Amino acid sequence: MSENQAKYSADSIQALEGMEHVRMRPSMYIGDVGSRGLHHLVYEVVDNSIDEAMAGHCDRISVTINEDNSVTTEDNGRGIPVGMHKKEGVSALEVVMTKIGAGGKFDKDSYKVSGGLHGVGVSCVNALSEKLTATVHRDGKIYSQEYERGKALEPVKEVGNSDKNGTVVTFLPDKTIFNDINTYSYDILATRLRELSFLNKGITVTITDKRNKDEEGNYVGEEFHSKEGLIEFIRFLDDTREPIMKDVIAFEGEKNGVPVEVAMIYNTSYSENLHSYVNNINTHEGGTHLSGFRRGLTHTLKKYSETSGMLDKLKFEIAGDDFREGLTAIVSVKVAEPQFEGQTKTKLGNKEVSSCVSQAVSEMLRDYLEEHPEDAKIIVQKVILAAQARHAAQKAREMVQRKSVMSIGGLPGKLSDCSEQDPAKCEVFLVEGDSAGGTAKQGRDRAFQAILPLRGKILNVEKAMQHKVFENEEIRNIFTALGVTIGTEEDSKALNIEKLRYHKVVIMCDADIDGSHISTLILTFLFRYMKELVENGHVYIATPPLYLVKKGSKKEYAWNNDQRDSIMMKFGDGCKVQRYKGLGEMNASQLWETTMNPEFRTLRKVVIDNGLEADRIFSMLMGDDVPPRREFIENNAIYANIDA
Repeated sequence: MSENQAKYSADSIQALEGMEHVRMRPSMYIGDVGSRGLHHLVYEVVDNSIDEAMAGHCDRISVTINEDNSVTTEDNGRGIPVGMHKKEGVSALEVVMTKIGAGGKFDKDSYKVSGGLHGVGVSCVNALSEKLTATVHRDGKIYSQEYERGKALEPVKEVGNSDKNGTVVTFLPDKTIFNDINTYSYDILATRLRELSFLNKGITVTITDKRNKDEEGNYVGEEFHSKEGLIEFIRFLDDTREPIMKDVIAFEGEKNGVPVEVAMIYNTSYSENLHSYVNNINTHEGGTHLSGFRRGLTHTLKKYSETSGMLDKLKFEIAGDDFREGLTAIVSVKVAEPQFEGQTKTKLGNKEVSSCVSQAVSEMLRDYLEEHPEDAKIIVQKVILAAQARHAAQKAREMVQRKSVMSIGGLPGKLSDCSEQDPAKCEVFLVEGDSAGGTAKQGRDRAFQAILPLRGKILNVEKAMQHKVFENEEIRNIFTALGVTIGTEEDSKALNIEKLRYHKVVIMCDADIDGSHISTLILTFLFRYMKELVENGHVYIATPPLYLVKKGSKKEYAWNNDQRDSIMMKFGDGCKVQRYKGLGEMNASQLWETTMNPEFRTLRKVVIDNGLEADRIFSMLMGDDVPPRREFIENNAIYANIDA
């Protein structure tokens, strides 16, 4: 028997307490230890305040990013109880802050509806913080307790008098856990807080960034307050789209004990944008509430369309997708005991919610169509056009499949494939232009890197009907090269990625304005038609250098102006600087060593932090409305100044 086997005894078995387990396996509780997990810490604390607001005890919530990157949240709720907990023998505040599964959300008398029903909440945040301070204003007194990495440093103590109620939490994320990304993004937090203000009308939510000041010397910040809730949310999301109707169709009420709020509007676009929430949680994968919405919408609109006689001349059946083209809708439900599929809370499973939402949508839509006959006619005409386009798109997809079969090996002629057969080891570069494509073919590693040159700017799918998208040669080539198909009997827009041929899809364009535009066109296409690729982490953007600095036998590449200036100072007088305005200006070996070689290149993974914000930005950048696009570019010019 070996020495290691001899030591394996009962003492070798580790029984981790809750907080130690959170620190050892943080991704089990917050998803990951990157940007998403870091920001999730703030959401968990804010969710406690939102729960107070939903219970009717809070109407102001503030979030402050401090200079040291700690975050302070404050609300004017009842304040976390500080009395002695009979079972644990310590203050209830300490129990909430240090015990996984503790909190008032399991007590139906305290909270009828809550977002954080898994009970990790603020205790999880505490475990993953270097330090945390909780201050409670309650019953005319101020109480405080400090913690380090989830452990209380001393008992809760009374520190003063107060004429208000509420809870203040300040925490600093642990850099040993969030070692790659430990700086908060103001924009990401502001987007979520704005979303919460729309979902909980009447609440005022503020965010302040003490790391940055505006031109007047004030801290950067915003205040969010919504009087109309989802109606304002819809207007915000569709701000860059052209509506085909005057009003937002909205419903707010209770069906079979389930509070349901729905808002929707039709626009001239060809995309469907449905967003769903349960207890303020964005259910990205939908669930029974979204199924109920679709059923109620399809049943009511189909019945009205048939009764109106507008479908009499149509030679084929209307499908469910046709009723949702150009539709932006938000479904928000409050469920006392939600059943989520998986701990990530992305899909609702409560069967009873489906009929509640379906009834609400049918009632809302029926009344609106009867009261607004002109809008009703416009909506039905939009549905008929969508059906005709779908019929044409089906033929276009069949044409794609036929051309795939006729081409050699079923692949596009321009594709230079790799020899590796395992998709997990393969990557394909979508390259701007034949010239750069030729250079990339020469410089690549043929074993695992494939090259697909794209001719010029691909179709702007944001402004194109579906059949036009499938008729576009460059887009057909992308579908065929990747090996993915679109459209099933159940859902004509569903993407099948089971036969995806490359697990890395890399967009490689020139480092100039035109190259950025082409990258955005490709990303828009992928977001609208291949969203699963992005969500599964298969899409990347290559980062070719902007400059080559040389002096004698010395040379270094620079990816921005600051790097260029630093290299020039290091090399001294007599430097020669070459500005790469296109990939074609690099030879094959230069392109390989700077942009394609896995050992030295930098690939930026494309992720969707917030699907609603991504949808809004793509609509703004690629739609017809020019002023918002101009404003966005002006506000983000510091990031877009790549042609200087």
